[in-house]
Amino acid sequence: MLQIKQGQVAIALVCVVLGIMLAVQFRTTQDIRSTIPFQRLEDLSQRLSQTEKERDALLKEVHQLRQATGVEAASRETELIKMGAGVVALHGPGIIVTIDDSKRPSKPNENPNLYLIHDDDILKVINELWAAGAEAISINEQRLIATSEIRCAGPTLSVNNTRYSPPYEIRAIGDPKTLENALRMRGGVVETLQFWGIQVSIKRQDDITIPAYKGTFRFEYAKPVKDGEK
Repeated sequence: MLQIKQGQVAIALVCVVLGIMLAVQFRTTQDIRSTIPFQRLEDLSQRLSQTEKERDALLKEVHQLRQATGVEAASRETELIKMGAGVVALHGPGIIVTIDDSKRPSKPNENPNLYLIHDDDILKVINELWAAGAEAISINEQRLIATSEIRCAGPTLSVNNTRYSPPYEIRAIGDPKTLENALRMRGGVVETLQFWGIQVSIKRQDDITIPAYKGTFRFEYAKPVKDGEK
């Protein structure tokens, strides 16, 4: 009986000691959590977690922007190619040049063709405009491209295999002042044409429209290069 009581007392003592130890440990933990360094560490941990989330969101946004920029750049490049090929209509500042045959009667024994417009005359005007920085040119609603033909067809002019009679209207997009000055320079193409009475008028405009090329593209010898070929 005495031994049983001694055992119960021992167990009670152990429980008391264990309780004291747990209470001390709990209080110590609470004290640690309530200390400023621990609170700062916990705050920094939360901020780090939030920063990582923001970083991931920004990386995702950057990736999306890069993809969008790539698509936009490709689209812009395609648009520039179409503009250069002449397959889209364009508008912008420029000049309108109207050229008509001379009304002056030819002198006796003088070649009357000197008072008429020829393909060479139109080509000289076109070349001056290209040299002055024209970005797009048309003749009587015919867009000029790299393969365009301008040639005489009797008393008419053939542009892109379409015949036109004078007067001829040439539209050019570019800096209006520069384009006009290139044509009106002393001893230039306009002065030469006017010497023979050929009528030339130049008008600057803030916005003119040049149509797209209406013809078809034909390649007899040229072929696209495949990957790996030289």
